[in-house]
Order: sequence, then C-alpha cells, then structure tokens
Amino acid sequence: MPVLDASIPDLLRLVVVPVFGWAAWRDVKTRRIPNRTWYPLAALAVVLLAVEGWQAWTGTAYETRAFALRAAISLGFVAPLVIAFWWFRAFGGADAKAFLVVAALFPTFPTYEAFGWVLPHQQTTVGVFSLTILTNTVLLGALYPLAVFARNAVAGRFSSVMVVGKPVSWDAVPDEHGRLLETPEGVTRNGADLDAVRMYLRWRGLTLAELRERADHFRDPATLPAEPNQPGDGSTVVAQTDGGAVAEAVPEADAPDDDPWGAAAFLDDIDHGAYGTTPAGLRDGLDVLTAEDEVWVSPGIPFVVPLFVGTVVAMTYGDLLFGALSAVGLA
Repeated sequence: MPVLDASIPDLLRLVVVPVFGWAAWRDVKTRRIPNRTWYPLAALAVVLLAVEGWQAWTGTAYETRAFALRAAISLGFVAPLVIAFWWFRAFGGADAKAFLVVAALFPTFPTYEAFGWVLPHQQTTVGVFSLTILTNTVLLGALYPLAVFARNAVAGRFSSVMVVGKPVSWDAVPDEHGRLLETPEGVTRNGADLDAVRMYLRWRGLTLAELRERADHFRDPATLPAEPNQPGDGSTVVAQTDGGAVAEAVPEADAPDDDPWGAAAFLDDIDHGAYGTTPAGLRDGLDVLTAEDEVWVSPGIPFVVPLFVGTVVAMTYGDLLFGALSAVGLA
C-alpha cells in the first residue's frame, strides 16, 4: 500500500501547499507577492476543472449534478464573495488572487489515503472545499487580534488600540508594514500607511533619521527636491536613496506655503496612488514620526498566512466550522 494514495488531479492539487507556504513567508517578510505566483496554479485549475467536469458529465446523473452544483457554488458564490471582500478592502490584491485560485482549484473535496487514514477527516454536507478553506482561513485569522491583545497585556502595554496594534520604536518603523495608529491629536484606526511614508521618503531622497534630525527645515515645502526620486511601491526591500537631490529646492513659486512637508506635492507628482493616503493623513503621520520616540502601529494581517494554515488544516482535519457545529449538535 502506498504511503499516499489519491487520484492524479488530487495529487496535483497538493502543489498549492509549498506555493502557499512560500507566499506566506514572503507576505510576512515583504508584504509583496509577485503576480506570476498565481499563474501556474490558475492554469492547473482550468485543466483540472475541464478533466473532472468531463468525468462528471460522462458519469452517473448524480455525479453530474453533484459536481455541477459544487462547481457553481465555488465559482459563482465563493469567487464573487472574495472579490467583494477585496473591493471593500477586507484584504489585499494578493489575498484575493490566492482565494480566486482556491475557488477554481477546489470546487470539491479532495480525497487522500495516508497511513491508513482517509483525509480530510471532517467533511461537510455541501462538499465545496473552497468554502471550507475560506471559513478555516477566516476563523484562524480571527485569532490574530486576540494574540496581539494578549501579547500587549502580558507586556503591560495598555491602549485603546492594543487589540489591533503594537508600540514600535521610531527607528524600527522603516522596516514595519501597516498603519500608524496615532495622529498629533491622539489615537486613530486609520493613520498614515507606512508604505506611503516610505514612498514619500524615497521621493525626497531622505531617511527617517534625517527627517527627524531637521524636522522644522524639511517641513517647509520650499525644501522639496527639484528632481524627486522614484518613490517605488513602499516595499521595505527597496534600497533607500542617498539624499543627494535634497540640496536643490524647488523655486519658491512652486512651493505653496499651505502644504507642510510637501505632502500634497508628493501625491500630485507620483503616477499612482499611495494606499489611500491623503495629504492631511501623511502630514499627521510625519508630524508623529518626527516627534515621538515610540509609536503605535497596526501591523495588519498578512492574510496569506492564515490561508496557508487554513489550507493545510482543510486537507488534513477538514472543516473547522462544521466540526465545531457538529460537536454541539448543530450540524
């Protein structure tokens, strides 16, 4: 008896485990996942849909109806739901692409026999595996705020934002992802995006340390560079510019007095958005970062991480929500 026994389509589906594992690692490190990551999985999903669709079509009437129903739910409900989550910024573009791959690749439950066990263990009545992965991911992702709260409580760091954030030293901010949870007026849930702050600094050719050292000087929009640098996308892996362009200021006529830090000039100059950042939000963020030694930051949830774990759990145990409901007699 082989160690692992499954159909060829289900064996091919196992490729998502190392791919999602790598994507989760990269998401934690850089919050950037290349689009090309999903292309091979999407192509595989199309092929497997065609193969299993043909098998269901040439099978019994029950097999045809069951596959058609589950594929319709996965592609007609789970996929649009994922797009809606992305539209309302519940998660990012990479997360949406990963879930769309899941919807196409897993319309039905795979079956694996390993060491005498038949996996996944916990099946569902509907039998749509992409829905199981989605609910597993949401449930596991919900543990993140609880872990953040517990960590802050144990460390004695109490704040109204301790469920969603952590205090970070100012010199660690250039390597952090997420949003500031502070403005000069107090706490906020929607402060400046740290990727946007990095874009601004690269645009000006400055480091955060240089900005703090001469904050009053650089707050003056007349100190904006004559030829700004390329801002990039705010990733932490892009090298900082050397600051050589800062010495040349724009002509005073082009530097409005009512634009502290040149925040509006920066957003007007770049050819793409800065993660929803407004001039006022960027100004508030820069005011905080140049004045405080420690700031509260929302690190955000790298959602591909619970997706990876949720997929592994789904392929082994099965559906966490259905298992919990079954345990209390509700399923």
